[in-house]
Amino acid sequence: MFEKFKNLVNRSPTYEKAGIKMINMNDNGFMSWDGKLYKSDIIRACMRPRAKAIGKAEPQHQRNDELGLKINPEPYMRFLLEEPNGLMSWQMFAEKTDNQLQLNNNAFILIDRNDDGIPIGLYPIIANYAQVIQDKSGTMYYRFNIANGKIYTFAMVDVIHLRDDYISNDFFGESPIDALKPVMEVIGTTDQGIVKAIKNSGIIKWILRFKQNINPTDMKENAKRFVKDYMEIENDSVGAAASDSKYDLQQVDPKDYVPNAAQMDRSKQRVYAFFNTNENIVMSKFNEDEWNAYYEAVIEPRLIQLAQCLTLRLFSRRERAFGNKIVIKTSNLQYASTATKLNFVGMVDRGAMTPNEWRETFGMPPVDGGDIPIRRLDTATVKEGGEN
Repeated sequence: MFEKFKNLVNRSPTYEKAGIKMINMNDNGFMSWDGKLYKSDIIRACMRPRAKAIGKAEPQHQRNDELGLKINPEPYMRFLLEEPNGLMSWQMFAEKTDNQLQLNNNAFILIDRNDDGIPIGLYPIIANYAQVIQDKSGTMYYRFNIANGKIYTFAMVDVIHLRDDYISNDFFGESPIDALKPVMEVIGTTDQGIVKAIKNSGIIKWILRFKQNINPTDMKENAKRFVKDYMEIENDSVGAAASDSKYDLQQVDPKDYVPNAAQMDRSKQRVYAFFNTNENIVMSKFNEDEWNAYYEAVIEPRLIQLAQCLTLRLFSRRERAFGNKIVIKTSNLQYASTATKLNFVGMVDRGAMTPNEWRETFGMPPVDGGDIPIRRLDTATVKEGGEN
């Protein structure tokens, strides 16, 4: 995908400013559970609600100047936001970008421009390693080591960089590896313990503890004789077994080998807390209050950052001065109860919502003329000095 951009770089950067190792599915990793976070069912379950919600959001190009507010005034920008590139719609593009952001606390988007500098494509960059470099003239670049082993360098003005946990590094967000590694090791060990317990419970029922040293052949023969006499279905046992004085019998309880359920739950809750989510969100059992809290704390900040970064990179300072910006529109009323949605009819009566916006909360199609605000006669605007 990046072959078409190989001519974008015409200078030789001289030294590195900063770098960060990225996580992806092709990474062999440097963590004991193999480092592939996205292969963990808990990690993927935590990431999915946020990525799906961001993918459902609708980006808009808005221009607010002396002529008023216009939505998607430029066809090229509307097409770019609807289809960022030839491989993805906006939903797929947004989900892929947010998954990278959650895995690495860094996500990169390459802007493809035509000869006139107009953006015509947006491409998520999936890299093993990313670094910031600078040439002798002070121009900043991003250099990426792609999974196929190739290295690509792009000017910073042509890259949209999303960050989370942005603390100590001037360029990159802090990697989640150090925070997730201890709890993921606990979860990995617990899962292995469950598998071993299930295997043992299906194979080992009794342990014969011999009171004296005997050779391995005799041990096996005694074990086979015990199984044949007392554990085979076809035997003549009457429900009682006699133990030889040479050994003691100990029954294996599978529960003794199953990890503590409370400990497993605490480890899972730690992962939920890291991703600012909970079991109700993950299992889609939330009510409207829980979803509103999740939306305000997790989804909305990511949408604001994405909209601002798109605005800064897709428009020049002159264009932004004329009121051009990208706004990502989302309806938080989709998960509201029917009673809450019906109460919003008062907003329609007062012109705060259009009829079509209200119909959208119920999943109904728009109607002709429904985009014009309406107002009841008893809610007219107050005029200064008037008595009506």
